[in-house]
Amino acid sequence: MKSKIKTYKKIVFFLIALGLTACSVKKYIPENEVLYTGGAIDVETEEKIKDLGEIKDELDGLLRPVPNSKFLGVRWGLLTHYKSQKENPGFINRFLNKKIGEEPIYLSDVDVTRTEELINNRLENRGFFKNTIASSVEKKKKTGSTHYEVSLAEPYKLANYELDKDSLPIYDSIQQSISQTVLTDKTRFDLAKFKEERERIDDYLKARGYYNFNEDFLIFEADTNQYKEKKFDLFLRLKTETPAKSKIPYKLNSVSVYSDYSVENDSVPKDTIHYKGINYIQSIDYFKVERLAPFVLFEKGQYYNPQRSKFTSNRLAKIGSYKYTTIRYDKVKEFQEGDSIGLLDAKIYLSPLNKHSVRAEIQANSKSNNYVGPALALAYTNRNFFRGGEIFNVSARVGYEKQIAGGSDDTGLSSTQLGFQTNLIFPRIIFPFKFDLGYGYEVPKTKITAGIEYLDREDLYTSTTLLASYGYTWNANKYVYHELAPLSFNYSSLSNTSQEFEDLLAENQFLANSFEQKFIAGLTYSFIYNETSDMEKRHPIYFATNFEIAGNILDLISGEPNEDGVKKVLGLEYAQFAKLDVDFRYRYRIDREQALVARLFGGIGYAYGNSTTMPYSKQYYAGGPFSVRAFRIRSLGPGTYRLSDDENSSYLDQTGDIRLEANLEYRFPIVSFLKGALFADAGNVWLLKDNPAIEGDEISSGFMKELGVGVGAGVRIDIQSFVIRFDLAAPIHKPYEKRYNFDLKEPILNFAFGYPF
Repeated sequence: MKSKIKTYKKIVFFLIALGLTACSVKKYIPENEVLYTGGAIDVETEEKIKDLGEIKDELDGLLRPVPNSKFLGVRWGLLTHYKSQKENPGFINRFLNKKIGEEPIYLSDVDVTRTEELINNRLENRGFFKNTIASSVEKKKKTGSTHYEVSLAEPYKLANYELDKDSLPIYDSIQQSISQTVLTDKTRFDLAKFKEERERIDDYLKARGYYNFNEDFLIFEADTNQYKEKKFDLFLRLKTETPAKSKIPYKLNSVSVYSDYSVENDSVPKDTIHYKGINYIQSIDYFKVERLAPFVLFEKGQYYNPQRSKFTSNRLAKIGSYKYTTIRYDKVKEFQEGDSIGLLDAKIYLSPLNKHSVRAEIQANSKSNNYVGPALALAYTNRNFFRGGEIFNVSARVGYEKQIAGGSDDTGLSSTQLGFQTNLIFPRIIFPFKFDLGYGYEVPKTKITAGIEYLDREDLYTSTTLLASYGYTWNANKYVYHELAPLSFNYSSLSNTSQEFEDLLAENQFLANSFEQKFIAGLTYSFIYNETSDMEKRHPIYFATNFEIAGNILDLISGEPNEDGVKKVLGLEYAQFAKLDVDFRYRYRIDREQALVARLFGGIGYAYGNSTTMPYSKQYYAGGPFSVRAFRIRSLGPGTYRLSDDENSSYLDQTGDIRLEANLEYRFPIVSFLKGALFADAGNVWLLKDNPAIEGDEISSGFMKELGVGVGAGVRIDIQSFVIRFDLAAPIHKPYEKRYNFDLKEPILNFAFGYPF
């Protein structure tokens, strides 16, 4: 332990030394130069502007040049640049300059007059004309900054919005689209808003067959002459140079699907099957046309619609049998003057993946419960099992795991696992009667799963678990995912229990009850809304909720309870409970590599009917690399419970029915693939019903005072989304202590793969 403390102190002293060294940046600045530290813009307006914050952000983006970056009060890039300019910089300084070095930005590089012009131009684009802009330069010792005072003029606002119509049918379509306009009464003169309106009209026309249309063919003209106050009329028309072929809609003349296309077999003779007006062309009977047809949203005679094309491509790609999906439109004939409609041949090219694949993996696993260790996994996949896009998968796995950072007692902290699982996924709904979920984005899938798992927990027990489920998965759009399993079964059996484990159960009836519930049968549902993969969103969110209910149907068919008040089905005691949890995450992207990420988690499980406690496998726990990192796995809670020095294997019962957790993490780059983080975590678990064997476990109105709180820092090796993570954390509040105390005596080092949230 002393060596840990010494190492920690060395890290702290090293960071302090670096910070003190960095303060000497000013001594490198040339005598005739002043380091530019940035600019600021203050905006004043007489009336309330709805999107003033957005305008301020846009104006801040005009401040050029960007000053040298700073982290923790230190301009590291500038410091390494200056040090590399020395006569004998040394290898380390040259290396750091190559990786993170920055050329100095001086006040002499700033063109204040040009910046004023840019600010005024941008404001005019936003509808503010004849603004007042004043600038000033503030100099300190060796540093300087700029400041701009902007007083906004009264903006011009929309009075009337009209279309200059012609007799062509396209004008009727444009007129119809105006009913959905984004330009409302009193909309400010705003070029960005006008561009949005043009894009909206373009999408509207494309969806109605105008294949050759382009938003650049639309032009707005504003007229302020008839108003004394700051108002304007807006007129929309087509540019005179708009090509005639862009003014007519196009229909699908034919639809052809090449279901096993590749460059190699392009010249091979193929069979053509006509099915529901579509031509299916393939060299062999690769994919049953009646199974492929529901994925194609095209029909002969339809108007061209890019949204329908996008959805068709997405549906086909999500089958899982194809590597590439390409949709091409060929004109039947060139446009001729007088044509009122155009014709297109739609061709869909599908390039199959290899039907069979075998994969072997040697894995290094890290779990949320601090178990790490090697594993060998073997898997076989058939991607077109019944020639209807069905995916059949069989996998087997053997692994050994050791729980790290688990405390001084190693009993039960290592385990051997064996597993076998098979999945059969149908790219359609398998149900007694037909129904449509109404989504064009993706066809729902039916998933059937069965498996067996064997776990040998050293010196404690062995367990065998049988798993089976039947359910559906589907994406409603690119953000929303659903998973529903109306039938889910889980049966586990304990054997080879050690005397120590038996004694533990005998002392804790609450824990014993949670292990006795061997049979779990019920319904599960998951909903996920995820924007985090969309890089265009500045502040993406993630929201997930999971709901599970078990035992209700079994309760209807079970017999009378036995002398202990327990009901059984087929001689098996079954669990009866409901469980709901919610996970919300918010990411504030500072730039492409820096982000502030917040997370809130809340979950509750309630046992009723045939159960007095939640099954052990369904209970919550806190602490560890994916939870409150300043506490070891399962060492937090329930409530204010504190492990006494003579208690062993306590991680088995430090679980609860309720879990609340909050996390805040600042992520930043260090160098290349090495990333850093500063974080704070808080959370705990509680029981709904008091367990006499554990003191302080039940939730009460003072639960906020019982949160375990910790802070820390981490480094992550992030290579193309493969992340190895080390987080060092220390508690500042323990649930069983009344006061806050930053405890650095025994910092917790967390090791894991992947980000914590």
